[in-house]
Amino acid sequence: MLKIYNSLSSKIEIFKPIHEHQVTMYVCGPTVYGDIHLGNARPVIFFDVVKRYLKYIGYEVQFVSNITDVDDKIIEKAKELKLREKQLTDLYTKNFIDMTLVLNSYLPDFMPKATAFIPQMVSYIKDLIKEDFAYVTPSGVYFRVTKDPDYGILSKQNMDELNQGVRVTLEDGKENPRDFSLWKVTDEGLAFDSPWGKGRPGWHTECAVMNHEIFGEEIDIHGGGTDLKFPHHENEIAQTVVHDHHHLARTWMHVGRLDVNNIKMSKSIGNISLVKDLILDFNPLAFRLLIVGYHYRQPINYSDDLMVQFSKEYDKIERALKKAFLTMSLEDIEEHIGIKEYIDQFKEYMNDDFNIPNVMTVVYEIIKMLNKEKDTEVIASLYHSAKEILTVLGIMPVFKFSENTLDLYREWEQARNNKDFIRADQLRSKLTEQGWM
Repeated sequence: MLKIYNSLSSKIEIFKPIHEHQVTMYVCGPTVYGDIHLGNARPVIFFDVVKRYLKYIGYEVQFVSNITDVDDKIIEKAKELKLREKQLTDLYTKNFIDMTLVLNSYLPDFMPKATAFIPQMVSYIKDLIKEDFAYVTPSGVYFRVTKDPDYGILSKQNMDELNQGVRVTLEDGKENPRDFSLWKVTDEGLAFDSPWGKGRPGWHTECAVMNHEIFGEEIDIHGGGTDLKFPHHENEIAQTVVHDHHHLARTWMHVGRLDVNNIKMSKSIGNISLVKDLILDFNPLAFRLLIVGYHYRQPINYSDDLMVQFSKEYDKIERALKKAFLTMSLEDIEEHIGIKEYIDQFKEYMNDDFNIPNVMTVVYEIIKMLNKEKDTEVIASLYHSAKEILTVLGIMPVFKFSENTLDLYREWEQARNNKDFIRADQLRSKLTEQGWM
């Protein structure tokens, strides 16, 4: 029975989807004005694992993650690079997709762009104004946070505490410093027609409206980084409460930050490490192992030394599996099932709020057994146990070999059995060059 920590209730709860055997999930995606950094990659990897596991235990999953392709930062970056905004967002959307695939994450089922939903956003804002939940000023349209009786329910703060992180200046007729923008009136950069003047939607409204339009009802899971809890997710909920009379999602999941020297990795701070640079020096699956090696709600304090450590760990896993794969190939064993004890442990830990660090203790036990085992049938069972688990985690290596590789491996095994150690070392060197040792 799957249990998940729900940020909305601050409790671990039994997961019960709204519709039996079906799960709807929305995860806030990137604002595409730069390349994906390691902090951005953490939710990309984790929620891919969530979808994989939900499918593994029998659910149909509809996974949506948006692309924010209209934003002040996009306008500034386009000016800096002397590009049209669409050129910029198309470039970085492609780069984001490329890196998502490099990290062995599947793409979401739908990746809606904010600019494709402008008419629906205008209509949604009209609804909020009509019901007095929003008001018009010369600078745009703002949401009245005092109209939502649940405001602060996600961040667990009262109105006075919510000043933190909010611009407190009253601008152009804004009634309350906490009121947030639904529509910004401007003719700078990409702008769209509206009853309140040319401009663009607020970020919080984009996600609320895309959820409303795509799903049409409350969803099962809404996810993102913990830094989005306030104000972004709080403001999504506020609009949905008054417009649709629910909290947008039954379960809210938040992934811990990835810091560098205990400081948030951020483009604005300038301490970012890009995925495209990392993969020049390290196996992307080793980085994925690092990410899943921590519980998703814990922060990660990233460093090069930590990456080296997990790279070595991944090499150990890969080497053991390679050897097992070759052994099975030599005996022509293809089909096998995993060992029930290990698979049951895997499910037990995953059902406990995705406790992947505990899952990895199971994997390391399997690897330890593989390195000791001589019986080919047992090796096959252990290999398929590891494969079943690592495939769900997205860190199962893919092995391809030629007949030449098998011939070399056979010769190496024969040389060892014959105690011809000089020949064995020569063959081992050739297999190492091919990446099999």
